[in-house]
Amino acid sequence: MKKLALAALMACASHAAFAGDGSHWGYAGAEGPDQWAKLSPDNYACNGKNQSPVDLKGTIHAALKPLKMEYQAGGGEVLNNGHTLQVGFAPGSALWLDGQRFELKQYHFHAPSENLIAGVSYPLEVHLVHADKDGNLAVVAVMFKQGADNKALAALWPQLPKEAGAKAALAAPLSAAALLPAKRGYYRFSGSLTTPPCSEGVRWLVMKSPVTVSKAQVDAFAELIHHPNNRPVQALNGRSILD
Repeated sequence: MKKLALAALMACASHAAFAGDGSHWGYAGAEGPDQWAKLSPDNYACNGKNQSPVDLKGTIHAALKPLKMEYQAGGGEVLNNGHTLQVGFAPGSALWLDGQRFELKQYHFHAPSENLIAGVSYPLEVHLVHADKDGNLAVVAVMFKQGADNKALAALWPQLPKEAGAKAALAAPLSAAALLPAKRGYYRFSGSLTTPPCSEGVRWLVMKSPVTVSKAQVDAFAELIHHPNNRPVQALNGRSILD
């Protein structure tokens, strides 16, 4: 499962992998989320019991340790894969969790948000995807609430490729640290990738505090993707959400 999850992550970094594997999927109709498990045998986990995203409510106070993040300016290219806009990272940025080092591989966006916080949906969510040396995955999620222009997005948005399958080198390397809120409190739960093959065993860390994004910035993202790209929330099935 770990190898499958990491392979799926690396496939997300390549437009060729999306186009060549014959397993097309989307967010509506016959290729929508409720059909993902039927589209390919590789997607069997999409019907699993530990799926993401979720509605973060009924949390259990667990005195979670502060997150240790060491993010460098390593984001060098952005890909429009038709499902999202994704910034790929060179080695060097990492999250330390459970005594392990998780390398930042990429971050990408969903509009509206995939996870909910106490039933509240946000106009935009970013997922910072990390992997340890054994292929275990950890995702840091940040919510965006409507307000002032987001400075980190203001640097990235003008460079986004307009066509699906297109990739662009960034004018200057970006750091994921610019996307994080000042307050680093978070929720934690065990879940999955939110896109096929929906591999489980992913450590999810959702920041409690949102950052701002302007309506114009959200609209600009929507114009490139052409449709909402959020998977509906999944049943908790007895899982605990820690805070």
